[in-house]
Amino acid sequence: MFDDSRPKNAPADHPKVTSGKVGILLANLGTPDNYDYWSMRRYLNEFLSDKRVIDIASWKWQPLLQLIILTKRPFSSGEAYKSIWNHDQGESPLMTITKDQTAAISTEMQNRYGDQVVVDFCMRYGNPSTESKVRKMVEAGCHKILFLPLYPHYAGATSATANDQFFRALMKETWQPTARVADPYFAHPKYIEALAQSVERAYAEMETRPDLLVCSYHGMPKRYLMQGDPYHCQCQKTTRLLRERLGWEETDIATTFQSVFGKEEWLRPYTVEEVARLAKEDGKKNIAMIAPAFSADCIETLEEINEEIRESFEEAGGETFTYIPCLNDDPAHVDALCAVIDENLGGWVS
Repeated sequence: MFDDSRPKNAPADHPKVTSGKVGILLANLGTPDNYDYWSMRRYLNEFLSDKRVIDIASWKWQPLLQLIILTKRPFSSGEAYKSIWNHDQGESPLMTITKDQTAAISTEMQNRYGDQVVVDFCMRYGNPSTESKVRKMVEAGCHKILFLPLYPHYAGATSATANDQFFRALMKETWQPTARVADPYFAHPKYIEALAQSVERAYAEMETRPDLLVCSYHGMPKRYLMQGDPYHCQCQKTTRLLRERLGWEETDIATTFQSVFGKEEWLRPYTVEEVARLAKEDGKKNIAMIAPAFSADCIETLEEINEEIRESFEEAGGETFTYIPCLNDDPAHVDALCAVIDENLGGWVS
């Protein structure tokens, strides 16, 4: 039974204890509440103040952030968000898609485990906060929580900071639930299969087969790789496994990195430069692009890839640029995420 009850043999005035459930908490990067200046500023301030994202000493970074970056960037970022905003629901596409993913996964988990499990989502930055959702799960009687960052690949600036926030939330609980963090799933067979199916569907609808499929991953400073972050290697492995599943030659697929920020060197090749080079120097006039590091379409895919990077390719002489959407709430993706969850629930549910 999973109802509120007093412990056996407890006195009549003992508070009721809700217990027996397992929480499955999905976590994504986050989104501003709106695209106006102050919403963007709050969101960017939280994001760019994270030491996992920008590891410059605070005495150097914060004056630059507060006095220069946050006076200008909310305007440009707000315009970018406005161009992709889900105006019907009053939220960013990332929020809409994450809600849809959560609903689909919740249905699957309920079908398998009934009321033993509670499925919800949180955001590392912005709302709904990780702390609020941990509190909600504890109040719902979750004495165990599986935390699943919706990043296929591990990186300090994504998975690790999401985990940090999760454990900070646990620090505030009087009675902490037992916690597990799911492993990155960049090489999971069902994840690779979902990616491959999305590529095959897209290619089947094209009149002309692209000269190249570009796998564009979010970038990070090269320094992080040198310090031991496994992200670069995991991205390369995803590309290789995807190519092998598709049965392609190495010349049919490429790996690049986007979203460069600041002056230091990041992981190369840079997507925005590489697509121009491919068109101008290699004669690749027709390319397709996929973003395997993103579990849901967001500002980096809908605006950066489908607008800025597309424009770079076309200005260099490219003719056909096809963006293949993220896996989002595609049934094969939901199936892959449920498989990851199942594997991490061992011993917790029956």
